[in-house]
Amino acid sequence: MKVFYLPETIKAIAFDMDLTLYTNDGYGRYQIDILVEKLGQLRGLSFEEMNSQVTEKRKAWALSHGGKEASLSNILEGYGIGMEDIIKWRKELYEPALFIKEDEKLKAALEKLSNSFVLGVVTNNPVLVARKTLAVLGVETFFPFIIGLDTCMTAKPHRIHFEKFSELTNCLPETCVSVGDRYDIDLDIPLSMGMGGILVNGVEDVYCIPELLNNKVGSYGV
Repeated sequence: MKVFYLPETIKAIAFDMDLTLYTNDGYGRYQIDILVEKLGQLRGLSFEEMNSQVTEKRKAWALSHGGKEASLSNILEGYGIGMEDIIKWRKELYEPALFIKEDEKLKAALEKLSNSFVLGVVTNNPVLVARKTLAVLGVETFFPFIIGLDTCMTAKPHRIHFEKFSELTNCLPETCVSVGDRYDIDLDIPLSMGMGGILVNGVEDVYCIPELLNNKVGSYGV
């Protein structure tokens, strides 16, 4: 875990979902590979050929954006795949119950956090996929707000997702914290907006966030 910045007063926490609220590299890889395979089918290419092209596209995107990471949705749009189709593919092809399961430690950590902060999810997956994932993990009741790919019709990184989070939670950006596993996608823009930022290596780090915030007694809370 790496804490980049924490506001003096925190009222809301925006969690990335995939590879943040669960750790499962196989599912993370599957979510990429299945879309690359789908794209290859449309273009008459094998998975290996399409994956090689996508890898090169990612490298080129990073070079033209100061080394920052692109989301897969950014790359797919570069191939002319519309956001409506990207959302449809994800809804049809992603089944979190095949890869992840209920997490009692996560439930305990989020219950503690929900007693003091408003919690939400900001994800590059559609809201339906997010709800299914949170339900499998057993933590859906802790997240009254979900900002998904189909909420803003664009992928992170983009400030619109975090502006929407601020609007829905009725909390100013400077009283919010973004938590995620990718700096360029989950933290760079929120930090530029005055939000806090915590980079995690997976759900094991999320387990420790209640203790992290409780160490700042008197500084946090609604």
